[in-house]
Amino acid sequence: MTTPTPKTDALEERLNSLTDDDLSNILAELRRRFGAAEASAAQTCIRCGLCGQACHYFLTDPNLKNLPVYKLNLVLAVYKAHFLGEGKVLGSWIGARKLDREMVREWVDSLFGRCSGCGRCTVNCTSGINIGGIIRAARGALASAGLVPPELQSTVMLAVEQGNNMGIPRLDWLDTLEWIQEELRNETGDPDARVPVDVPGANILYSVNPREPKFFPLSLLAAAKMFYAAGESWTFSSDYYDVTNYGLYSGDNAHAGLLSDRLYQAADRLKAGTLILGECGHGFNSNRWEAPEWLRKTPPVPVESVLELAERYVRNGRITLDPSRNAKRVTLHDPCNLVRLGGIVEAQRFLLKSAVSDFVEMTPNRQKNYCCGGGGGQLSMTRYARRRLDAGRLKADQIKETGAKIVVAPCHNCIDQLMDLNREYKLGVEVKTVVEVLAEAIVLPKKAEA
Repeated sequence: MTTPTPKTDALEERLNSLTDDDLSNILAELRRRFGAAEASAAQTCIRCGLCGQACHYFLTDPNLKNLPVYKLNLVLAVYKAHFLGEGKVLGSWIGARKLDREMVREWVDSLFGRCSGCGRCTVNCTSGINIGGIIRAARGALASAGLVPPELQSTVMLAVEQGNNMGIPRLDWLDTLEWIQEELRNETGDPDARVPVDVPGANILYSVNPREPKFFPLSLLAAAKMFYAAGESWTFSSDYYDVTNYGLYSGDNAHAGLLSDRLYQAADRLKAGTLILGECGHGFNSNRWEAPEWLRKTPPVPVESVLELAERYVRNGRITLDPSRNAKRVTLHDPCNLVRLGGIVEAQRFLLKSAVSDFVEMTPNRQKNYCCGGGGGQLSMTRYARRRLDAGRLKADQIKETGAKIVVAPCHNCIDQLMDLNREYKLGVEVKTVVEVLAEAIVLPKKAEA
């Protein structure tokens, strides 16, 4: 009987083959992205421990390595050792530590494997240290030496090389939209209802998470129904439509900027009035807030969340809702990149309160919400799956306490994690997007009623 050959781990091989040039590249990128201002801010830490009480990793597993300040000090130690005079002289006396192969290995495990980039530690830091930003800068330094966990890096590269992070061919995308159009006509009773593609001069260019056409096409149908009911002038792009941007998670600003710029180019090419970002937390943060910094340019059109647009539809009477159509108890999960880091806080609450009969909040919520555990690239990095599910126990407990039957999350990354938590912790809930719930409550115009 032949013994199976053990499967090789590309990340482990890369760690084992590190050269002095690799270490130099990491240091050079760290120096470029982690300057004196960041280093000074980081050294204001007063060791109060509040970042630990804010972190879902530490709260579910009080391991020293899960403390945000531990991760922060891994980065700061290297900065001190290589870029501060006193660090070079006093060394470990002031917490300085040279970047060597052992430290690189610890960086990868801590910065990628024990952080979802949720930002909760940052907003709870009494000194105002941007812990999340420093961790991302260090991830970028690792990326410069090819040390992003390969599962995460392959997601970035699939989007770079094929235009979306699911590798959906253009013809498959268009076939899906044709099917959605048929379903929209069936649902509305209007044979002229359209799912437009590449329409120049439309008021709205709508971008989506490619997991929707791949696995959740009814999310697209819900959005199309909303646009139809509102009488909106809108379109999809046939080429660049991916709202996600895993370059935010890998720390690679070059690829992150490229992916966001493609959406900007699509909006500019079609002369759209506004780029509307579908329900994706990190996609909103990337394309609305981070991309102008990565690209050093202003987007060619206004950039908004679909939640902001939907809120205007309801407030302005462009769509009518019947909350009795959503009778089950509903609770809301706040995606970190959308709410805490993105500033979209109340629109989703207004929409749910308008569209459901029984809405209840989790505690804590809004900017103080607990991360579900799916961000930071964790869903793609299967090597850390057990940690991700364990850290998600806080969110599972929050859901249980609400007694909700439906959990709404305006983010497909969060939805995937919540579905995993639903199975892991036997929550017995449905998981939906805001627009899906909204679409259930829409009262179609009289001309389209069956």
